[in-house]
Order: sequence, then C-alpha cells, then structure tokens
Amino acid sequence: MPIEINHSLVVPDAELDWKYTTSGGPGGQHANRSSTRVQLSWNIAESVVLNSEMRDQLITKLGHVARVDVDDHRSQLRNKDLASDRLAEKVRAALVRQRRRKATKPSRGSQRRRLDGKKQRSDTKKLRQKPARWD
Repeated sequence: MPIEINHSLVVPDAELDWKYTTSGGPGGQHANRSSTRVQLSWNIAESVVLNSEMRDQLITKLGHVARVDVDDHRSQLRNKDLASDRLAEKVRAALVRQRRRKATKPSRGSQRRRLDGKKQRSDTKKLRQKPARWD
C-alpha cells in the first residue's frame, strides 16, 4: 500500500519496510500472542522517488531512515493505517521550508522600555538590601 505524501510525491510499497511485533501492555493472551505492533521504516537515502534537494532536506531533518512505531490499537490493520498516516505527516512536516528571519534593529521605544524595566528592577533590589552602616 503506497503512501501519498503530497500530490506530487508517492512512496511506493517496495521502498517501505513493515515489521510486526507483539505489543506490550494490558490485553491478556491476545496481546501476548498477536503481532499487532507495527514498525514502518523508509530508507530515505536509497529512495528513487526523491530528487536530490528533497532527499538532502529529509536526511537533514529525519536522518537516513524515517521510522514510525505504532501500538495504539489492538488491531494490526488499524495500527498499519495509523503508521502510514504518521509517516506521511512526519515527511510532510520535514519538507516544509522555514522562511528566513529578516534581521531588524530594535526600535528606540523598545530599547527605552527595556532599559526602564532594568532600572526599575535594579531599584527594587536596592531597596531590599540592608542599609549601609553610615545610613
């Protein structure tokens, strides 16, 4: 079952590695005997669906392999659906480009307010000190 990241990027099933293990926690014999936990991993470094720019961006943010572990439900099928959704969301978030911050200087008013606040704090602390011996 391929995972659609966005309208232009679909990860084929051949590149996804699914593993199923027993889930911990309560559930009695069902939890001990059923492989309901899902581990989904995608090797970003060897993917053929990514261009070099996308690959570099994903490797920088997620590493060479993107991995998701899900054991929220007692059903393997529900966990599998949830794992594919989480991997897609993780990759989508990593592909978002952050805008560069435009450096600005603080305004005169903000500088004055900051210094006034520091002066007021200094005065408050001076009032808390013990008086000098000659006072």
